[in-house]
Amino acid sequence: MRTTSRFRTSPSVRGRRPMRTVTGLVLACAAVAALSGCAIEDAICSDGEYPVMTVGSTGRACTPEDEEPPKGYVRFPEGKVPEKVGDKWDVYWETHSVDEKGEIITVPAAG
Repeated sequence: MRTTSRFRTSPSVRGRRPMRTVTGLVLACAAVAALSGCAIEDAICSDGEYPVMTVGSTGRACTPEDEEPPKGYVRFPEGKVPEKVGDKWDVYWETHSVDEKGEIITVPAAG
């Protein structure tokens, strides 16, 4: 005896449900994040690294925690280290740097 389902799905519709579920989940997560006022922030450096700046300009890099900064780079002053993209210190160091003596200086805008 052969049994068949009374409900058949056309070939064009098969396989869409998982995509709809994933899309719905992504949209739901985005809505929750938007409504809660929180945003996903990117870290300045990866785990196991710390940010360093170039002397006299606004250039930056990330250095492994077990290494000293490369030549021409220095650590950010204590308490003024940017941690997340767009945070207070990330924005500050876009227009400031340190000179050869370690003094904080204003860097002229690139033009």
